[in-house]
Amino acid sequence: MKKFQDWAKREYSIRQRLIALGFEGIFFLLIFPFLLVVSSAAIDRWLQLPRFTLSVMNLIVGLLLVVGGGFLGLWSIQVQLTIGKGTPVPMMPTRRLVVKGPFTYCRNPMTLGTFAAYLGISFWIGSFSAIALVLILIVVLLLYVKLVEEKELEDRFGLEYLEYKRNTPFLLPRLRRRSRSDPVN
Repeated sequence: MKKFQDWAKREYSIRQRLIALGFEGIFFLLIFPFLLVVSSAAIDRWLQLPRFTLSVMNLIVGLLLVVGGGFLGLWSIQVQLTIGKGTPVPMMPTRRLVVKGPFTYCRNPMTLGTFAAYLGISFWIGSFSAIALVLILIVVLLLYVKLVEEKELEDRFGLEYLEYKRNTPFLLPRLRRRSRSDPVN
């Protein structure tokens, strides 16, 4: 945790944050989807798994999930960059607790967007092994968020984060914003 606290103390320029986001974007928007498609094709051949084809539905469901998930992920990054004065990159965390934009609806909208987008790719290509790989990725990502990131946010933002955590769902969003007069669950 000390390393995370040290990273959080540094202030980064917008240029530094954009460069970090560029490298992260190359990985999550290009390299990982490419690896997902290539590795799932290899696994499908190795296990002799058929592709599932729902005709045009593969394309429609896949595109809806990719576009929706991509939008949610990019919106989350934009809010972290502008309001939080940081990035989703652990070495350049937000300087402020972000509770606006998509973070109003759930605490991990970028994770939800990532899950949706990669699941969309899996549907698009009709691969059972791609779906399995995405599920493994999401389990690993959720474990990291629960075991590492939430503790670091508690250390860094204290009671402010604990209140946000108590009032905001972990992953599946509330579709309606809670007003201050609504009772806390």
